Amino acid sequence: MAELRTLAPVARFILQGGPAARRAAGEAFGVALLEDACRANAAGDRASLWLGPDEHLLLAPAGEAESIATRLASALAGIPHSLVDVSARQVALQVSGADASELLNSGCPLDLDPAQFPPGMCTRTIIGKAEAVLWRKAAAEYHLEVWRSFAGYVVDWLREAGVSINRK
Repeated sequence: MAELRTLAPVARFILQGGPAARRAAGEAFGVALLEDACRANAAGDRASLWLGPDEHLLLAPAGEAESIATRLASALAGIPHSLVDVSARQVALQVSGADASELLNSGCPLDLDPAQFPPGMCTRTIIGKAEAVLWRKAAAEYHLEVWRSFAGYVVDWLREAGVSINRK
């Protein structure tokens, strides 16, 4: 069985920049921004998700958005980069349980076998027809970031797929 739940709001930033920007941002943010493709790095209640060669999604507690933005702006001063607060744009969902991979694969074209998509891996993908960022946090736990305007659709899609899975 799989469980779907909406997570509490968080601070979200999209950082784009080269190696110097990633190093400076990682030090200021408190979580290294990995160079390995499709990998997430988490420390405590913060995480950095690799979205592209020069793009990372930074996640932190909602109440820290302003102080994080200030620290990052100071650390990145004089370094070419783009830093955008996208906290209000997205909603976080958690899919967990023994059937989590099967539930997600009802609308996601990725091979979620642990050999192909192990814990710590993240990527952009689709769920149904909506874009999402998918992060496998543990063997049976996934974190989804979806645009707020598509959240209802994704939740409904997964609930309907869950009904089908649970009828087996």
